[in-house]
Amino acid sequence: MVDSGYLTHTFSNGIRLIHQPDGSQVAHLGVILNTGSRDETAAEHGIAHFIEHCIFKGTRRRKAYHVLSRMEDVGGELNAYTTKEETALYATFLSADYARAADLLSDILFRSVFPEKELKREKEVIAEEINSYKDSPSELIFDDFDELVFDGHPIARNILGTFESVRGFGREEIFRFMENNYHTDQMVISSVGNIPFKRLVHLAGRHFGEEPAKTRVHNRVQFSGYQPGERMVEKETFQTHCMIGNVAYDSNHPRRIVMILLNNLLGGQGMNSRLNLALREREGMAYNIESSYNSFSDTGLFTVYFGTDNDNYDKALEVIYREFRLLREKKLGTLQLSRAQRQLTGQLAIAGENHEDLMLTIGKTYLFYNQVDPFHVVYKKIEAVTAEQILEVANEILDPARMSRLIYR
Repeated sequence: MVDSGYLTHTFSNGIRLIHQPDGSQVAHLGVILNTGSRDETAAEHGIAHFIEHCIFKGTRRRKAYHVLSRMEDVGGELNAYTTKEETALYATFLSADYARAADLLSDILFRSVFPEKELKREKEVIAEEINSYKDSPSELIFDDFDELVFDGHPIARNILGTFESVRGFGREEIFRFMENNYHTDQMVISSVGNIPFKRLVHLAGRHFGEEPAKTRVHNRVQFSGYQPGERMVEKETFQTHCMIGNVAYDSNHPRRIVMILLNNLLGGQGMNSRLNLALREREGMAYNIESSYNSFSDTGLFTVYFGTDNDNYDKALEVIYREFRLLREKKLGTLQLSRAQRQLTGQLAIAGENHEDLMLTIGKTYLFYNQVDPFHVVYKKIEAVTAEQILEVANEILDPARMSRLIYR
């Protein structure tokens, strides 16, 4: 992560621009929209992801082949993703091709035509994606756990949709969803690359800033009323797959940074996380053991996932709850806290060296918070977390009585 100020601009239609100057000859440009699968109605289940697939299939100016070749012809890449709350379209290219990338991304976003023959073909592609997901219990369990925790709420529905829902989508449904959810005041253009900011503002203004303003007037359905649940699903798998978890803090909660640190300490990406050391290194009972914390605009979710031999399941669960209990009953020592803080800041700094990820991260952050803290500010926030705060959060979030559980066996 680059420890310097970001350059920003807001166009008259509400679209915001954020740029991180970088001396590399490789640049990254993307558009992040505050629109995802939770913005779908029940009848639209999967349409946000379907649009992400089909938005590359032709515009008023270009056929599908020309869309895909526009960046590929100069060695660049074009990509996209959809989550519960956002959609991103982005490109990686040589800095000399900024104009080409800005032109293409705006063409895709504002002038895609979604030809019926392309929609039909892409429905089959997504059907295979759904089948692939169903064949992977270690991935499927995350979506099924969302359904258990957020039962009946739009966040509960998986991003891919179902065979039936996707087959029912046509151009009319696509344009209706985009009209209702693609608003200019909910879009951020994010850039990391070697280009004078004045020129970038000019390019973005020409390709994005002249679009008519569309302001969002509706609010998302807020989640409330969580009740812990438990479910067991019979699967023909060699392992028992289990996920346990609890609702956690939303994206704006003052304890969010404490939760991030606690999660990283407990079961984050480090091989020395407490759960990995306890369950894999000491007991040898799991190959995959991880915890995660995802925050949304109005709620959050903390989870622990592990896969183990059927005979080891009860013991593995006991080990995990023991680690919960230790964090709830024993305050971290000064050295333990310092190590946890240094580990997290180091991971963030290293992740920032991937400039594509950096572009997406600052774009998403600016979209939701309208500001991006430079690294030294983030570091100070992590450094300010106290052992008492971690203990308080652990007692709130790691309470076994508040945990939901989903088991495949």
